[in-house]
Amino acid sequence: MRGLVQVNGSQSDERGAVSVIVAVMLVALLGFAAIAVDVSMMYAERTQLHNGADAAALAIAQKCAKSTADADCISTSSLAAGLANKNANDGLSNLKSVTIDQTGRTVAVTAGAQEAGGVPNQVSLFFARALGISSAEVNASASAQWGTPSKGPAILPLAIAYCKLDIPAGGTTGSVQVLEQSVNGCGGLPGGFGWITTSGSQCSVTMTAGQANNPGIWFASDPGASAPTICTAADFSQMNDQTVLLPLYDVATGTGSSGKFYVKGFAAFHVTGYQFANYSWTAGGNVQNKTIRGYFVKFVSLAQAFELGNVPNYEASIVRLTP
Repeated sequence: MRGLVQVNGSQSDERGAVSVIVAVMLVALLGFAAIAVDVSMMYAERTQLHNGADAAALAIAQKCAKSTADADCISTSSLAAGLANKNANDGLSNLKSVTIDQTGRTVAVTAGAQEAGGVPNQVSLFFARALGISSAEVNASASAQWGTPSKGPAILPLAIAYCKLDIPAGGTTGSVQVLEQSVNGCGGLPGGFGWITTSGSQCSVTMTAGQANNPGIWFASDPGASAPTICTAADFSQMNDQTVLLPLYDVATGTGSSGKFYVKGFAAFHVTGYQFANYSWTAGGNVQNKTIRGYFVKFVSLAQAFELGNVPNYEASIVRLTP
């Protein structure tokens, strides 16, 4: 019987080779674990920080839009830090920086990770420790801007006569007033407000205000006392006890179907009542036919549909996040 021939030391050599392979594979496995667990944790942390930075940037921009003298329209705003913390699952974050440009009407916020007793902007890692990496920096930034609306959708296809308005200054509320369609408005066309011709199938129109270096756009009048036939009761109900941005005209030309309005800017009007042939609503008290009742207010909106531009400011501001 032929026996097996064995070279001395071959088994221990094989065991040593396997150990090396296992050690190499373990490092690779730890690397994959670090990617799967640690990177996912960092991504989740950054998402929370981004939400906090967005909220802080919007909140500060809203405060600055109301008044640049507001206590929170500063780089050390406690409001920003509070919102950044509230958007973190553990209630902790580090407000790394807040930069406000009042001239450019912009605010930028950067929020960083924060662990109890830890280094600001750093998160602790788990599997990556085996690779000699114990922590990583995680930040998120957001920016917002505020300004005067220069273009956007009118809630109804109408323009208000600027010369008939009591627009508040300095953040106060205007007096209650009734806008009549039957009285003379700005530029000769009748009415404290006028209907605008719509080109689509909806009871709305996108209005563009004029600018110092832009002649603006003239909007054709939809003559007659009645509201445009395309409008419904549901369209009007959007104004019930609501503050809406209304286009203001200060120049008009022509008469009847050849009439045109020149939009000067936008102002916020809180509607307390209206009455037309087929549509009426009031928050109390009688409203005469062919009139809109309410008052002008200082207003800050988050409406994304409006564009910002260099047009007159009638106490209405738009705030939005920027890329």
